[in-house]
Amino acid sequence: MRILALAPLALLLPTTAQAQTQEKPDPAKLKASVEKLVSFGTRHTLSDPDNPTRGIGAARRWFATELARLGDQCNCIEVANIARGFTGDRAPNGVQIVDVLGFQAGTDPKRVVIVMGHIDSRVTDVMNATADAPGANDDASGVALVLEAARILSKQKFRATIVYAALSGEEQGLFGGQLLAETAKERGWTVTAVLNNDIVGNTVGTDGRKVADRVRVFSETFGENDEPKALKGLRADGGEDDGPSRALAKAIDQVAGTIPGGLDAFLVRRPDRFGRGGDHTPFNKLGYPAIRFSVGIENYDAQHQDLVPGKGDTVDKMDFPYLAKVTAVNVATIRRLAAAPAAPDKVTIGGALASDTSVKWAAVPGAVKYRIHWRRADARDWTDHLDVTGTEASLKGVIVDDSFVGVSSIGADGAESLVTFGGRR
Repeated sequence: MRILALAPLALLLPTTAQAQTQEKPDPAKLKASVEKLVSFGTRHTLSDPDNPTRGIGAARRWFATELARLGDQCNCIEVANIARGFTGDRAPNGVQIVDVLGFQAGTDPKRVVIVMGHIDSRVTDVMNATADAPGANDDASGVALVLEAARILSKQKFRATIVYAALSGEEQGLFGGQLLAETAKERGWTVTAVLNNDIVGNTVGTDGRKVADRVRVFSETFGENDEPKALKGLRADGGEDDGPSRALAKAIDQVAGTIPGGLDAFLVRRPDRFGRGGDHTPFNKLGYPAIRFSVGIENYDAQHQDLVPGKGDTVDKMDFPYLAKVTAVNVATIRRLAAAPAAPDKVTIGGALASDTSVKWAAVPGAVKYRIHWRRADARDWTDHLDVTGTEASLKGVIVDDSFVGVSSIGADGAESLVTFGGRR
């Protein structure tokens, strides 16, 4: 088993495989992982980190061991912990937050795709660190998904580094998400995408309704810390629905539609559920493309509840074939974005007082061509495109006043990046 100090991202030679030959997520393996996480009794962030069989420390060590086992099989995943002390209303005496990460290194230095869930759990009293808190769906489901994604994706090699993450401290204040987001910034990673999976394993809601045909994808329009000047420009150009996280959500929608018998990606234009938040939020604040996956309908009697009759976040309330489908959407999205070149850093457009729109961008390493997308200004999704090999083009008859334009990069194997929205020069 290899558990290392966090180090610069290494390089591997790339190969590709056709999507139709890839293994599908296994509901039985997902169930086994959830049951193992539940077996630790509680995974509360303030529980004993040193107990060998109970609490968050034991759960984190198990996750690290599982990732390292996968890494030994493929010789491609290195495991590392990052840690920092946090204090807050839900951690008044301070707590050491530990995120367990697995790095599947790619050929594009420091460019990363992150898939994650939070390993901590809780009951009704958020400060109760001793009661049994199984956290089967919230969020053993997300952590199990991360492991299953690693099992499948470790059989391929990619341009971008894939980071498999189990975060701590979500229930105490999104501490683990903050730690990983700030680590990404400090180390200069180019974050292509952050896929946060939190409550992704049930299909029956509080009122008994079953929703098994969709997964919600929550996305932010702009980062909270975006510069006012940049925000002003985006608003003036009409880019409110095409920021990095919205571009990621739209790519997920496109990918989900290609999976036979899969799920509809229900794109919710909110950062998270009404009045709530998740570990993707700290990434949004830093302007990274980050979304949250969550089930089509929630069972609130199985969230943050003491174990009493009819309530509690237990395994029996989950739907593992559904969780496998959510995993498949994650895997397919990661496969596309990690295989593709980076998205163009900046796209500029011109054409005021003209009948054509001009488009320019800088060359992207590894791109063999570029796809110019456009749509009418009253449409949500891209409707037209033109592939070019250069870094500028003129769209004849496309009036800039009436149209939105963006550009993506495409690699030799056809993998396409996110679309970068075009703004004024």
